[in-house]
Amino acid sequence: MKLKQDIQHIKEAHAQYSPKETNTLEGYPKIEGYDFEKEFNFNDFLNSFAKMGFQATHLAQGIEIVKAMRREKATIFLSYTSNMVSSGNRESIKYLVKNKKVDVLVTAAGGIEEDIIKSLKPFVLGQFEISGRMLFEHGVNRIGNIFVPNDRFTYFDKFMQEFFGKIYEKQKINNKVYCPNEIIKELGFAIDSEDSILYWAAKNNIPVFCPGLIDGSIGDLIFFFKQSHPDFLVDITQEMKDIVQLTLNCEKTGGIILGSGISKHFVLNANIFREGFDYVVYINTAQEFDGSDSGARVEEAITWGKVRPDALNVKIHCDATIAFPLLVAGAFVDEK
Repeated sequence: MKLKQDIQHIKEAHAQYSPKETNTLEGYPKIEGYDFEKEFNFNDFLNSFAKMGFQATHLAQGIEIVKAMRREKATIFLSYTSNMVSSGNRESIKYLVKNKKVDVLVTAAGGIEEDIIKSLKPFVLGQFEISGRMLFEHGVNRIGNIFVPNDRFTYFDKFMQEFFGKIYEKQKINNKVYCPNEIIKELGFAIDSEDSILYWAAKNNIPVFCPGLIDGSIGDLIFFFKQSHPDFLVDITQEMKDIVQLTLNCEKTGGIILGSGISKHFVLNANIFREGFDYVVYINTAQEFDGSDSGARVEEAITWGKVRPDALNVKIHCDATIAFPLLVAGAFVDEK
């Protein structure tokens, strides 16, 4: 008797919480991946990501949003953290800058200095698991599984001290304090390497903003240079004025934001002055649970006026060394 009552209670409870109707979602896109049984075609392969689900679908959406930026002739801001330059993404960024496919760069101090260092001597592939103590004892620095021996900074130190000397003389002669984007443009001309992002940015008159220029090896070298040249200055206030004025003159803006931190926020904040980006694509692995801007989704940026409420947008939760080259291939490499 008790068993029958229990079964009846279960049925009643199930009926109470059952859906009122079953929507079969006929006509919705079917989840499916690329068919490797047929002859391989790279464009078809990329297009198949749209129906893959998860972050593959977000990547496909990002490609379409960037295509829309280009089609609508939006001013494209590319923001990236220093590890993008540490990695092989440097070559992807250089391609975009060399071919004038982006209009503005925003990066961290490491994105400047590591581009210069790699123009002088390359980084090498290592391992994540290697002992930090062992590397330290052998004069090797580690960026993930990328190794950077100390001698690279010896070359960089020599190059920068000579460079600062020239900038200092110009500062004295012209009675002018340089801001970071002006210093970076001079660096692009000074490095004279076609492998360099900064070289092509200077050559193509693409501004490179770096609000945190002193947060890195460049800052260390400025400290040493300033000991003997106490009146040497860098005008950080002009950096803000320059990027805001540039942004205000844009009819439409699109943002491709790799990673997070100061470079992400600086470019988003500049777009507040024009009521937000019209298009934006984030690529990072940061999460929002700690309330940091680094992990914040686009919805949070909308609340601050950094992105317009009706902007085409997507966040791709993925290592940018995987997602960004695919996005470049899908959105920037024109078919021949």
